Amino acid sequence: MSTPDPQSPVPDASRPESKDRIYRSPAGIAGGALLLLIAGWLGVDALISGHGRTPWLALAALILVVPLVSAFTLRPAVFANEDRLRVRNPFRVIVLPWAQVASLRSSYSNEVVAASGTKYQLWAVPVSLRARKKVAKQQARAAGGGDGRRPGSAGRPSPMGFGRSHQPATAPTRATTDQIMDDLRRLAEARAGEQSAQGEVTVRWAYEVMGPAIAGAVLLVILLATG
Repeated sequence: MSTPDPQSPVPDASRPESKDRIYRSPAGIAGGALLLLIAGWLGVDALISGHGRTPWLALAALILVVPLVSAFTLRPAVFANEDRLRVRNPFRVIVLPWAQVASLRSSYSNEVVAASGTKYQLWAVPVSLRARKKVAKQQARAAGGGDGRRPGSAGRPSPMGFGRSHQPATAPTRATTDQIMDDLRRLAEARAGEQSAQGEVTVRWAYEVMGPAIAGAVLLVILLATG
């Protein structure tokens, strides 16, 4: 799940930059692709077959909706390497050298807390309470022999004599997003004191997303107001 990140800053030119671990939400990507497909289908149909002001309204709606849907579904990602954590949220990109990461918290959302106390949500690593409950149930079944057999029967020979009976699979200990947060915490603890992981937190607004969305919203308001 790791690929090189060509946009990452190189804190030490004397050594090659480490590869990024990239974390994204598969459900968000799938949902965003579906929404864009529906919006494109409806919008293009209105542009081609619409009459009067309909094509203009459809165009304005597309200019507004497409950037927003992309920003909240396809865009979010977390990039982590040995030097820094880069968080790409819908409207901002936050770069935190590991020395500036005070903690990584998980409750109803996952967030990184900078040394200054500022909190940044990790949109690409959403908390799934359903996944946590599923893992807890699997662990309970594994601990109590809830796989349909009596406790202690895992090592018995099978009735047909062909070796041992089926062993239950080991239950996962953490939900996927919780495991990701654990990985990031370990990386932060291991790299915070390194020279290459020093620096200041930088925040850049995603004007490439905000600009088209604002333009579409303004055009839509004008069309509705003058209609």
